[in-house]
Amino acid sequence: MKLLVGLGNPEKRHENTRHNIGFEVIDELALKFQTGLTSGKGNFHYAKASHRGESFILLKPMTYMNLSGHAVVAAMNFYKIDIADILVICDDLNIPLGSIRLRAKGSGGGQNGLKHIIQCLGREDFARLRVGIGRDHPTASYSSFVLGKFSEEERKITDQVIPGSAEAALDFIENGIEHAMNCFNRKNS
Repeated sequence: MKLLVGLGNPEKRHENTRHNIGFEVIDELALKFQTGLTSGKGNFHYAKASHRGESFILLKPMTYMNLSGHAVVAAMNFYKIDIADILVICDDLNIPLGSIRLRAKGSGGGQNGLKHIIQCLGREDFARLRVGIGRDHPTASYSSFVLGKFSEEERKITDQVIPGSAEAALDFIENGIEHAMNCFNRKNS
């Protein structure tokens, strides 16, 4: 069984912000598989589904971004998920808007949700799908930028990249991270 984790912040005021694009990808997958997320055995919402014979769990931590690791570890332990079967989906302000990057492992790269997951797991060898939210941001206030909402023009781009990110996640489920990287990183370099 695979675990797809979308990172974001709970509460209505954070909806449609750059930092919540991981949640939006999970919502896209839930819509595609006609399933709703419900409260889980931990501080997360989840749904189970199947894609071409492969079972997977969609997960949205209900902690704030910088405490995402608690929900990920709780779900891994409860559902007996191996670290090789996890894909974390998050925003990345160092990747251009409209691009995605998949990696098999790596550091948190300045993304606080990833940093906390690494801290809680004690390792970095889990797959991640980083969704670009744009390089054109004010360097003085990263937090205001990531917690801000997309402009109308940016939303047109994200409305295309979210379904593409969902397809990349499905490729991870079906074929693994290396295959997904080969297919989707080339399209978005």
